[in-house]
Amino acid sequence: MHTAVRLGGYAAALALAFGTAWGVGAAVGPRSVPSTPAPAAAPAGSPDDGMAGMDMSGMDMGGMAGHTADAPLTTTATDGLAATADGYSLVPRTTTFTPGQPGELAFTVTDADGATVSAFESRDGTRMRLAVVRRDAAGFVQPEAVLTPDGVWRAPLVLPAAGVYRVYADFTPSGGPALVLGTDLFAPGAFAPVTFAPSRVAQVDGYQVRLDGDLVAGRTSQVFATVSRDGQPVTDLEPLNTAFGDLVVLRRSDLATVPVDYGEGPAPTATDRSGPAVAFTTTVPSTGGYRLFLTFRTGGSLHLAEFTLETRDGS
Repeated sequence: MHTAVRLGGYAAALALAFGTAWGVGAAVGPRSVPSTPAPAAAPAGSPDDGMAGMDMSGMDMGGMAGHTADAPLTTTATDGLAATADGYSLVPRTTTFTPGQPGELAFTVTDADGATVSAFESRDGTRMRLAVVRRDAAGFVQPEAVLTPDGVWRAPLVLPAAGVYRVYADFTPSGGPALVLGTDLFAPGAFAPVTFAPSRVAQVDGYQVRLDGDLVAGRTSQVFATVSRDGQPVTDLEPLNTAFGDLVVLRRSDLATVPVDYGEGPAPTATDRSGPAVAFTTTVPSTGGYRLFLTFRTGGSLHLAEFTLETRDGS
């Protein structure tokens, strides 16, 4: 979902300069999907039985259709809109989960001949990166997957509330291309979509995270996340993968992932610390709304900040 590189002191200083120039919007929406009553346990099944018993009233079908006037339906090998690309397929073992209950996400990657792929290259410090988000762009989580000897990737997963979720698998098969494949997961039950107003500030675990910079469709855009606590800059950000933060950008209309770049430089060591700013560069493909999810680590703990941005006119 991104090409990870490192942040230097210059970018951090520049981020602080930008922070004084950009206005701050409303506080971010809820970090997790609002709690809804969980239905009786649903048996694991195939993609076809995942919609059984689901109340689809209120579902934003425009997002599920993946096509709006501002976001034409296009599919690439790295946007997560397809389960198959360049001869490789993402094949889930189970697609139905009981809302709020611990489950296991199990899947394989197969090649053009249908054979299970068991060799993967390491990118950004890992061989498989996962992200899961509900179709209304709420409930974002990043489970950690482990490859078992039978060639199955397994990750613990709790879908917090009813709805249709998208799972993204970001990987590179040995000798193959970098891919982001995606497929749907289902949590049956009454569904109430969450709406998100534009937001540039998130309050998370006692930290305040501000996002500065604009997204301009079709152009390289730089954004800066600045982390503070009790009004003081945070300078003990710990390495995460190969940078000091991890950013996932999703287009709201169809949940296409957008590649993110972090700048160039050597990978930080385990003892390196940085902050209060992290710089990111991305190129969003079309006008409209985007959801941004920033994960950062301090004191060995992970924190998730969420933002909602609309593109700016580049004229």
